[in-house]
Amino acid sequence: MKKRTYMGIHHDQHGGMTMLGQIIKDAWIFELIPETETGEGWDLDRLNALQDQVHEQWRSYGFRVGNLPEPIRERHERIHRQAIERARAAGWDPSLGDDD
Repeated sequence: MKKRTYMGIHHDQHGGMTMLGQIIKDAWIFELIPETETGEGWDLDRLNALQDQVHEQWRSYGFRVGNLPEPIRERHERIHRQAIERARAAGWDPSLGDDD
């Protein structure tokens, strides 16, 4: 049986504004993976391992953006601003739920 793989943040639903897309974006923020890595072709085990790493990073800052050191907070703002722009260009509307 072939393992299912992730299509990558830039091919993800809603321009990557999904749970898997969030894992990738947060991994970029904490420099766990380079911003050129989209997760394309990754299996669920690899994404889960990355999610654990991201969770540990957030834990060290109390899960609050305001607790991030300035360079990380600036990277967070830039990555999320760019992600929202890409998602809106792909038709994402933050006011609509997944069922709308």
